[in-house]
Amino acid sequence: MRGSKTVVSDTDSSATQSDSSATKTDSDMIDGEDEEVSAPSPDSCPFSEGEKVLAFHETQIYEAKVTKVDFKMNEWRFYVHYLGWSKNWDEWVHLDRLMKNTDENVRKQKQLNANQRTHKNAKLTRTSQTKQKVSRGKKRKNDSVIKDKDAIPMEDLVLQIPLTLKKQLVDDCEFITHLGKLVKLPRTPNVDDIMKKYLDYRSKDSLKKTHSVEEILKGLCCYFDKALPVMLLYKNERQQYEKAIAHDASPSSVYGAEHLLRLFVKLPELLLNANIEEETLKDLQQKLVDFLKFLQKNQNAFFLSTYHAPDAVEASTNKPDV
Repeated sequence: MRGSKTVVSDTDSSATQSDSSATKTDSDMIDGEDEEVSAPSPDSCPFSEGEKVLAFHETQIYEAKVTKVDFKMNEWRFYVHYLGWSKNWDEWVHLDRLMKNTDENVRKQKQLNANQRTHKNAKLTRTSQTKQKVSRGKKRKNDSVIKDKDAIPMEDLVLQIPLTLKKQLVDDCEFITHLGKLVKLPRTPNVDDIMKKYLDYRSKDSLKKTHSVEEILKGLCCYFDKALPVMLLYKNERQQYEKAIAHDASPSSVYGAEHLLRLFVKLPELLLNANIEEETLKDLQQKLVDFLKFLQKNQNAFFLSTYHAPDAVEASTNKPDV
């Protein structure tokens, strides 16, 4: 499900525990080793149906609501719904995953989540700095080594992705890595279509600005086509990619907003090594943020609400255009 609400992982990760892990088959019960005892009094249950709680999920704590209570295999378990999230994330958890929703525990939640964000940001910065040092150590022909004082800090390159799009990234990761579903290809609209729509959206600006936007979109498409097979696919999407691009089709004509959004998580790292002048880079950042706002504005039209099982033949479930 969700490891973090802000960024996407570079590697596949299964973020939720399946209900099947909490279920015993009949064969498990044959020898009588796991015989259940009579359920204790409901009064002894630490949480009740309808109670708002705080639930651990991987390294963070989320607000949740207990919707079902069950006593199974000699222990209490609770079916929780994470507030503000799709029901796809609902799951059975045990006592060690829940806390009472008290002021003290809310403070613990905020502190833990803040520490996790700080840790991830620090890790991202260290990684980028290491890559900068490696690239600076390799002198290209007719090129001088970049001096440290000219380096642009990684934090200055981070693109502010709107919160609803961050949640889209988390949902995307969960559908692919945990639920084993895929984006049905080819996508409509595809990346090329989205770029054209944005150019039309910006055509009200001056001719000079429109030309500038057009050049940036061409660059984005180029980045997308080259980056997709290298860093924008999860492991279980690669077989689908081989089939989808079998006839030399460009990724931007086959894939859609789901994979395009992943590119914006990687762009700061890519731009850092592109040797772009600082002033030009700042202008580019502003335009990229504007493009993200355009994606957010058309989120219902551009993004899928449901992914499909690899062997399913159902049609893509785009929401109606807006």
